Amino acid sequence: MTDAARGRAAALDPLLAAAERAGFSMDRGFAVVPFAALGATAIDPRFLLLVSGIDAPVEASGGVARAEASLPGRRGEGWALLVRLYGSKHQAILLPSGDPLPLSALREHGVPSRLGASDSVAAILVPPLAPLEALTSPWAMPWLSSRLRAADGCAWDREQTHGSLAKHLIEEAWELHDAIQALDVVSDAERPAALAALAGELGDVLLQVVLHAQLAEEVGAFDLTDVSQQLAQKIVRRHPHVFGDAVATTSRDVQRGWEAVKAEERAAAALTSAGLAAAADRGQRAAPTVKGALDGVSRSLPALSASRELQDRASAVGYDWPTLDGVREKLVEELAELDEALDNAGNPDVITGVRATSPRLLAEAQGELGDVLAVLVNLGRRSGIDAEAALRSSNDKFRRRFGDVEQRARARDINLKSADFATLDALWDEAKAAERAATREQQGEGGTR
Repeated sequence: MTDAARGRAAALDPLLAAAERAGFSMDRGFAVVPFAALGATAIDPRFLLLVSGIDAPVEASGGVARAEASLPGRRGEGWALLVRLYGSKHQAILLPSGDPLPLSALREHGVPSRLGASDSVAAILVPPLAPLEALTSPWAMPWLSSRLRAADGCAWDREQTHGSLAKHLIEEAWELHDAIQALDVVSDAERPAALAALAGELGDVLLQVVLHAQLAEEVGAFDLTDVSQQLAQKIVRRHPHVFGDAVATTSRDVQRGWEAVKAEERAAAALTSAGLAAAADRGQRAAPTVKGALDGVSRSLPALSASRELQDRASAVGYDWPTLDGVREKLVEELAELDEALDNAGNPDVITGVRATSPRLLAEAQGELGDVLAVLVNLGRRSGIDAEAALRSSNDKFRRRFGDVEQRARARDINLKSADFATLDALWDEAKAAERAATREQQGEGGTR
C-alpha cells in the first residue's frame, strides 16, 4: 500500500467510527464515493453510501471542480443526483456530528462549512433505502419480478411461462413503436409529454426482458447477468471497427462487417451443434449445417418488417440493385405480372361476387401480389422509408378521414350503407381537403407538426 493509500485509509477510519456512533452498521456493505465522482459512479441506493471529499474546490456556479464525466445511461451529478436516486426528503447524516439533513437542503444550499462553533462537516452519510423504495436501483425490477413470482406474490405472475408472455412482448414492442412514431408529429409544446410516454413504453419492453430472465433463473438456466453479458459480448464482437483494429468509414461498411461477423457466428453455432449431435450418436459423424445470411429472421415478424429485414441482409452480402431506378423498373414489371395473373384468374372480386376461375390461378395471383409488396418494401428501404411504419401511418390516416366522413354523413342525414359511391367519395374528398387545410394552418401558426 502506498503512503497516499494509507493516508486515505487512516482518514476514513474516524468517519466510519462516526457512522457507527450514529447507529449505522457497516456489516451489510457500503460504498465510499468522492463527491466529485458521484456522477460517474454506479450507485445502488440499497447500500450505505459515504460521500467524502465534499471540501473539494467549488466553482462559482456551485459545481465541483474536477468533477468526473457522468455515468453513461444516467444523467446528473452531485447533490441533485442523490435527490434523484434517494428522494428529496431522504435524511442524510453529517459526519462527524451525526446531525441529519434532508437531501433537498443539500441540493439547494450545499454543505454548511460549520454547524456550530467547532463542528465541521467531513463527509455525508446517505442511509440505504428498503428494496421497495430503491426503485432507481438497476436491480429494482429484478427484485420486483422475483417478489411477484414468490409463493405469496401475484397469482397472475406465478402462472406465466415464456410462451404465455410472448404475445405481451409483441404488443409492448408495437406500443413502443407507436410512441416513437408520435415524436415525428407532435408540436414543440407536446414533445416533453411524448418523450415521457416513450420512457414509459421503453420500461414496458424492459419488463418483458426482466420477466423472461426471472423465469430462466428459477430453473437454473440463466439470469439477467448472463443476458447482459451475452449482449455486451455480441456488441463488442460486431463492432471491431470501434473495439478492434477493423476499419469502417461508412454505414454501408459497418453493415457489411456485421454480416461477416454474423456469418462467422452462424458457422460456429453450426459446428457446435454438429459436435453435440456427433457426441450423442457416438461415432456417427454429423456434418455441420452452415446457416445462410437469411437464417435467424423471425417468421413471427409482421410480413412487411420481415421483408425489410430479409432484403437488408441480402443487400449486406451484395445482392441489391445498383441504383433506385432498378427497383422502380422492377415494380412496373411486377405490377404487370399481377395484372396478368388476375386476368388469368378471371379478375375475381369478392364484393361483386366474381369468383376466381380456379384456386390454383388465385394462388398464383396471390404470389404476384406478394412480389409487388416485396418490391414496394424494397423501394421504401432504399428511400429510407419503413414500409411497416408507412402502412401503419396510412391506417391511422384512413381512420381519421373515415371518421370525418361518418360525421359529415350524420350531419347531412346520409345513410352510409344506402348512399352511392359517388356520394361517399365526395365526402371523402371533403374530409381530405379539411385535414390538409388544418395541417397547413398548424404549420403556419405553430410550426411543423
